[in-house]
Amino acid sequence: MKAERTPFSTDWDKLAEAAEAKAAERLREADRVAERNQWKVIRAFQKHKVSETHFADSTGYGYNDRGRETLDAVFADIFGAEAALVRPHIVSGTHAIAVALFGLLRPGDELVFVAGSPYDTLHPVIGRSRDGSGSLADWGVISRMVPLLSDGRVDWSGVKAAAGERTKVFAIQRSRGYSWRPSFTVDEIEEMARRLKEIKPDAVVFVDNCYGEFVEEREPTEAGADLVAGSLIKNPGGGLAPTGGYIAGRRELVDRVAARLTAPGIGAEIGAMLGTTRALFQGLFLAPLFVNQAVKGSIFAAAVFGELGYETRPAWHEQRTDLIQAIRFRSREQLIAFVRAVQRAAAVDAHVVPEPAEMPGYDDPVIMAAGTFIQGGSLELSADAPLREPYIAYMQGGLAYAQVKLAVRLAVEALSRVSDSLT
Repeated sequence: MKAERTPFSTDWDKLAEAAEAKAAERLREADRVAERNQWKVIRAFQKHKVSETHFADSTGYGYNDRGRETLDAVFADIFGAEAALVRPHIVSGTHAIAVALFGLLRPGDELVFVAGSPYDTLHPVIGRSRDGSGSLADWGVISRMVPLLSDGRVDWSGVKAAAGERTKVFAIQRSRGYSWRPSFTVDEIEEMARRLKEIKPDAVVFVDNCYGEFVEEREPTEAGADLVAGSLIKNPGGGLAPTGGYIAGRRELVDRVAARLTAPGIGAEIGAMLGTTRALFQGLFLAPLFVNQAVKGSIFAAAVFGELGYETRPAWHEQRTDLIQAIRFRSREQLIAFVRAVQRAAAVDAHVVPEPAEMPGYDDPVIMAAGTFIQGGSLELSADAPLREPYIAYMQGGLAYAQVKLAVRLAVEALSRVSDSLT
């Protein structure tokens, strides 16, 4: 006798309508945040008199590139920072963070991660010993990681014990990364920065801001952080930036990081923008809109999967501070089915079937859905998951809310088939 069908047989239209009705206030709040961030972006563009002349290309050394200089100034204003470094020469979020840390730290200095272990790709940057890899450890920088408490809060007694005379940087990862902990809100980062300054007033509070830009009305640099870094193929590139990253914060710190990105004595003064300036400006302008679409998609996904009995973080009703929607599945098969469904919702490479594979910087095989116009562009709809227990998929992005809804529908149908095959 065939087993009773799972809740996935529920009529899709009714399920989707119920999810949107339940999350209606959260969806409206996301629209309000986007509107305020859009105004902030427009004001910065107007303040710095952005014009067609700023989109001109530069070559060679890129001396006196007014577009590059104005982009830095606009970005700094939007982030409430003294200065910013926005460059296509930064190849990823990990690169932006690495450049920042190497710019801030010197041999013998100490780096303390106050929110536990950082994202997988940063572990080779930190290093474990002087093994010749060029890591922070290889350069004599001592790194300590203070695990979070069981409820996801910072272990302040542990942070105080880890900090010492040589501690120069406290690092905070805003997003959850590949973990089940909640991402940190800007209000929480503000409180963390205040307490860290009490422990070590002269230490730099650095925030990995990846996935968080424009999700809230404030950025960490408006709430006590000294320096932030992130990727332009995530939120602030607005889906148009073809590559790049940014660092923003106190001017003296940005100057030190710029010297690491190029060379001492050169810093931010040169660097041809390689024909990217227009896309970076336009992507920045569009970023609040497209971040809004992605956030609304995540809220919808959390509402649907929560209704079907899956644990989600954040839940549909909880505050959002980044793009990442974590969903815990019950089996390896369900996890793979979900990621493949997200791929089938893509406009690009929808015919490709994702397979788990080893990837540089990751400890476990990873399965990724990434049907994107910009390779690795995670403001576009994507999902990935390490193949390890607990079986958690991390969905992010979506330039169109309707596309995320399609992905959720395809995932619900795929999970129904997996559940039926296991009964």
